[in-house]
Amino acid sequence: MVLQYKKKSSKRWKDYPGKNKIEGDVKDYDFRLLSEDKKKVLAEKDSYEKVMKRFRQIEFFKHR
Repeated sequence: MVLQYKKKSSKRWKDYPGKNKIEGDVKDYDFRLLSEDKKKVLAEKDSYEKVMKRFRQIEFFKHR
């Protein structure tokens, strides 16, 4: 899975480098979750907390 982010005012998505490597607070950004090949959106544009909640759900069921 690939986590991507963009500034709320921006249009271009970038791969997420880590929470401490982005400028400002995570509340200033939108996040989304894509499949490994980046063809399927697993979590639509939302806050960091909601996208990470979906990420954990997917990981849980993947390893069941």
